[in-house]
Amino acid sequence: MVEDRNTIARTQPPSAPLPAGARPVLEAPDIARALTRIAHEIVERAKGADDVVLLGVPTRGVFLAGRLADKLAQITGRSTPVGSLDITMYRDDLRLHPPRALARTEIPGDGIDGRLVVLVDDVLFSGRTIRAALDALGDIGRPRAVQLAVLVDRGHRELPIRADYVGKNIPTSLRETVRVLLTEEDGRDSVLLGQLGQLGQLGQKPGRPADE
Repeated sequence: MVEDRNTIARTQPPSAPLPAGARPVLEAPDIARALTRIAHEIVERAKGADDVVLLGVPTRGVFLAGRLADKLAQITGRSTPVGSLDITMYRDDLRLHPPRALARTEIPGDGIDGRLVVLVDDVLFSGRTIRAALDALGDIGRPRAVQLAVLVDRGHRELPIRADYVGKNIPTSLRETVRVLLTEEDGRDSVLLGQLGQLGQLGQKPGRPADE
């Protein structure tokens, strides 16, 4: 499993040209290094990561959680439970948007009670997605602590939420948008920055506003 996911992360198959105006701010090697650093930080802060559970927020947060689990295994020599946490029904904007398809929630067999849960997402923006994730988590169990790992923090928080582990802080204006592309979903690893409307549906999370 470790070799398979690392191979996916390194392999960049041919992909369509980027939209005009899209500026890559992270490419595959940068993403790999950021995840390696985050994995080491988790081990250091969790004093070995013995009781860590990784839960990715669909869609790309799930892939990032899987990659982090592989890197933790390389560092500690142990497997780290990894799953996914759908937050669709916990969003505070359900009445403002058309109905969304539900994603999957998969909790590791030993559950989350008394464990250190690290939520994993691709972009931290307003903080509303993470607030919904915390509500969803509360209906599943009672972890001893919850931390947040994100690949990109672009600022402009609307809620008092802060990431514990950040791959890269990218200062943005509200006229800009950030898209994370991952090989598993998009055929390439890249983080793009562009003006609103320039990137279209590229890297858009199904059923979820971008950059939340």
